[in-house]
This record gives sequence, C-alpha cells and structure tokens, in this order.
Amino acid sequence: MNIAFEFKEIGEKAPPGWFKASGHIVFDVKMDFTRKARWVKDGHKTPDSSTSSFAGVVSRESIRIGLTYAALLGLPVVGGDIQNAYLQAPSSEKHFIVCGPEFGTENVGRVALIRRALYGGKVAGRDFWHHLRECMRRLGFTSSRADPDVWFRLSKRSTGEDYYEYVLLYVDDVLVISEKAEAVLRKEIGKDWILKEESIGPPSKYLGGKLREVTLTSGVKCWAFGSSQYVQSAIKNVHDHLTKKGMKLPYTAPNPLSTDYRPELDVTPELGELMPRTTTH
Repeated sequence: MNIAFEFKEIGEKAPPGWFKASGHIVFDVKMDFTRKARWVKDGHKTPDSSTSSFAGVVSRESIRIGLTYAALLGLPVVGGDIQNAYLQAPSSEKHFIVCGPEFGTENVGRVALIRRALYGGKVAGRDFWHHLRECMRRLGFTSSRADPDVWFRLSKRSTGEDYYEYVLLYVDDVLVISEKAEAVLRKEIGKDWILKEESIGPPSKYLGGKLREVTLTSGVKCWAFGSSQYVQSAIKNVHDHLTKKGMKLPYTAPNPLSTDYRPELDVTPELGELMPRTTTH
C-alpha cells in the first residue's frame, strides 16, 4: 500500500489546499480460504465531489455482440485481471492522513499525502476509469460511441485482411478479441498495468457467468454464456438459511426441463403459426 502514499518528513505539514482524511483496515477471507487485508479510505467522511463520480462498465449486450463477432471471424478471446487496480491510478483528490502504527513504527505521526485512488474514496472508481481510458487511447484504441467501455482498433490479419481488434473493460476485468489477443494483453496493456498472471487466458467465467467456447450440432463454433454459477450460489444461500432454522430443501422435485438442457445452445427453430403444437422447443 505504500505506493499510494507520499510520506513527509517528521514534523512537516501537508501543503496548502490539502484536506485531512482517515481510513481503516478491512480483513477478509476469500472463497478459497486465502486471507486478505486492505487499508481503505473513509470516503464517507470526506466532502462530496463537485464533479461527477461516474465510472462506466461494459454492458452484457456488448459482451454478447463481441463474442458473436469473435465466433464469426474465428478470433481468439483472452481475458485477464488488473492487479491492485485502483492503486495503479493517480488520485484527483487532495487528501492526506496522519499515519498510525499500521504504517510501521518509523512512520507513526507522519503526514502522508494520498497519491493513488485508494479503495473507499468517493471518486476512486472514476479516477481509475479515466486513467485506464487514457492508456487505451495511447495504445491507439477508440472508445465506441454506443458503449464507451468497448474499445476498437483497425488491424490486419495474417492473411492481409483488415479487421477490428476489440477490448472490453469491466472495471479491472479485461477481455481482448484479436488474432493476437494474448500479445495485446501482455505486451501492450501489460506494459501500463500489472496483470494477475493466473487470470490470463481464454475466459471460463465473466461477470459471474460461466463462459465457454462450444461447437453446435451444425458444426459451428460459438461462445456460450450461462448463469449456472449464479443459480448454484443462490441455491447454496437458501440452503444455508434453511439449515439455520433446522429445515432443508427436498431431495427430489419436479423439473420442467431435462437436467442437461442448455437454452443458450438451443438452435431449434422458433415456433411459427403453421407449426404443430406438439413441437417441444
């Protein structure tokens, strides 16, 4: 976290125009039982920003269109997460803190200027969003007018044909659609941002949904975007709630659909006015 602060000398005060803030440490245990701690700014105690704090994210519709585009052109799709995302973006607010023992005994009582967009700040999301957009422009990408978090750039395929590379941004989740998707992510975006190495590769989930490349019965390859993980999580929450009350879900229940039915892969024709009522799909 020290990268987010500029520590002043002992007894040195903050520059004029800087306002005192505070923060606290949040401890958490993740789903895989790893532990995580983060110093979070008390944004609720700071004055409201005089400008908009908007920070956009790519829409699900844009993701579906992008995946369809990738399937039609046979382009690889590679995803990755930005590590400690907000800490890599400069802060637009002028706030400082007086260090406590959590910053080490050598810094207790020192003034520290907050130079990065700390979690908890009222405009931290906006600062990160603007900084990431500046980096995308520097790489030659243009923001879509239909969805500002869809970025595109004209490129050439190995065959010499022109095509567009796309980068879809959802806060710190990056999805690249390009013939050289991994190189764009690692060698271009990775130059400006530290990426989580284990997150780089063909996406298996995105925005909480299960994402996978499949081959339809017609032989056409496409991407399927399912909600099974959301459903399983919801069922687990219900199960845990009932367990506390000494109740449980039934082991068997009538199911209107077969257990192996995947609506996102259904390619049977839609019902028409002249089709018999006995059609199942």
